[in-house]
Parts: sequence; C-alpha cells; structure tokens
Amino acid sequence: MKRTGGLWERITSFENLYAAARQARKGKRINPVVMAFEDHLEENLLLLRQELLDQSYLPGSYNCFEIFEPKPRLISAAPYRDRVVHHALVRVIGPIFEPTFIRDSFANRTGFGTHLALRRFTLMLRSSRYVLQCDIRKFFPSLDHEVLKALLRRKLKCSGTLWLLDTILDTGPDQPEAIVFFPGDTLFTPYERRRGLPIGNLTSQFLANVYLNPLDHFVKETLGMGKYVRYVDDFALFDNDRARLEAAQRRIAGFLAGIRLSLHLGKTRLADTRDGACFVGFRILQDRIRIRKGNLRRGRRRLRQMAWAYGRGRLPWEKVQERIHAWLAHLAHADSWHLRENVLSHVTFHRDRACVPPGQPGRELEQQQ
Repeated sequence: MKRTGGLWERITSFENLYAAARQARKGKRINPVVMAFEDHLEENLLLLRQELLDQSYLPGSYNCFEIFEPKPRLISAAPYRDRVVHHALVRVIGPIFEPTFIRDSFANRTGFGTHLALRRFTLMLRSSRYVLQCDIRKFFPSLDHEVLKALLRRKLKCSGTLWLLDTILDTGPDQPEAIVFFPGDTLFTPYERRRGLPIGNLTSQFLANVYLNPLDHFVKETLGMGKYVRYVDDFALFDNDRARLEAAQRRIAGFLAGIRLSLHLGKTRLADTRDGACFVGFRILQDRIRIRKGNLRRGRRRLRQMAWAYGRGRLPWEKVQERIHAWLAHLAHADSWHLRENVLSHVTFHRDRACVPPGQPGRELEQQQ
C-alpha cells in the first residue's frame, strides 16, 4: 500500500489552521469560550502553530459528562483550542483515506449521512429475503490503540503527522472498561493495552471509520457480500441464502477478533426481511418506513426542552426554527405526513411563559447552546 508523507507543513500552515477554526466554530459562535478564542484569533492560531511545529503542543483536559438517550454514554468534549487542531488534522489526512472507504460506509463522511444510509438499507432490504444485522460490543471504548496506530502507519509516513495522532490518542480521557479476552491473550493483556476513543471528538469519528475500513473490505471482497451497509458500528448484510449469512456471521466474528473487537450477540440478528428491520432511527418495512417510537419520543421531548429554553431567553428564535426545520426534514424520510402535520400541536413557544418538560432540560441541549 502506498504511504503518504510530506503532510506536516500543510497541517501546520496558518491558512489550514484558520480554515479549521472557521469549521470548529460552526453552530457555536455565541459560546463564550469560542468568542474568547475569536477575540484574539490570529494570536491564538500563531501560538498554536508554533506549539505544533516545535512539538510542545499538549491537549487540554476533556469535559466529560454522561447522556442517557438512547442509552447511557460517556461524552468527552475536548477544549475548543484542541478542536481546532482536530479539524486542521482531518482536513489534510481525511482526503488521503477517503478513496479507500467503500461507498456503503456511512456517518462522519461528507455526502454519506444518515438519510443516504437509510435509502441504501431500504433498497437492499426490499430486494433480499434475509438480513443479518450486527452491532459491535462497546465499540468506542474497545478500539485498540496499537491496532489503530498500525492502520494509520500503513497509510501515512509523515513523522509529524503521526506524532500528532499519537499525542491525541495517548492523552485522551479514560473510557468505560471494556475488558474482553481474545485468542493468545494472557491474564493481563486486556489491562496492558490502551483502548478507547472519546465520543465527541471529530478525530474519534474519523478514526472509527479508519478502524473498521478493513472489515468493510473483508465483507465486500473476501466474503463476496455485495449487499452490505455500515453506519458507524451498526452494519447489515443482505442475501437470499440464509445459510450464507450464517456462515458470514461466523467469519465476521473471527475477523473482528483479529482487530480486538467482538459482536454484541444481543443485538445481532438474522431475520426475514418481510418482518422489517430497524436502522438509523427508522423501522423499514416492505411497503413503508416508520419513525421508531423511541426516536419520536426523544424528538418530542427535545421540542419541549426547546420551548422551555426559548421561554427563558436561553435559546434564540432563529435556533428554534433551525432545529425544528431540521427535525421535520428528518421525519420526511419516513411515511409521516400526518405526524409532521401534528408534531407541533402540543408545544407552545412563548417568551416568559413556563413550558417545563418532564425533569430538567437535558445536558445535550445545554451543550448545543
């Protein structure tokens, strides 16, 4: 495989850091931390550039908190200054890896989002008899740093770039324990290997695709499964031969063990496509697409939280409109005409009016402001 070098000058150029700062601030311009960085933008970027060039750069402490929808997850938010570095890095190395990704790998790729994944999944489900849906057990906490660094070095040979990637990986926050033993391990192996990527980093999202790219090629090329779609760690294979999918599941489990991952057996299922299947928040049937009840319930709760925040002056009306339009556009990908007609009927947006959702507004809403 051809390895790419000579990237460090591009990553650390003032022009790239400036463009990265423009990307990092999107949707966060009224955040006090962002505003403080922007007030002395040129000075901050020049200092950051010098730290990168002399390799004295050290990431700051993460802000870690838990969210509980749709399941408990630890979110680790890097300081804004570090997020600028993440954008600067991915802006340069992302296009190097992008051509190696398959067209049916979605999430965290420009032009390969949720709704395209839904369309591909729907097309494959409606043209196949069986579907094998798989989920990787504790995906982000389980990603092995040695495996990931080896994958990065197969494609990159720029010492500065590799130093920065190693620095980001080695200084990340501790992740929830995901102790799993694999063939050849000793009693201490799982404790000796550093694992996990913080959910919330742009680099984590990008590196997750790098980590699972070999799986994508294994399924498509070695197993010869033409109908395959992956969204982060949720993936599905389709075929008219049930036995072929059963064999594929066994071989996938073996391949994942080789990169120190395992299937979540409670979420892995082989089913008849006539029964439908759930993917990226939708339930796909042969003749229609529905919004999953849990996603609809969370969406309505967020509407009430937005009404609460707007009523107290914590959220501007422009942001309210933007989020409502985005959610309605998301619902439009399902057969949801009547739902969209009535979705706002029980929510009132009015300044100085108490419109309190059950419990306190979620941390996620506070983080977005």
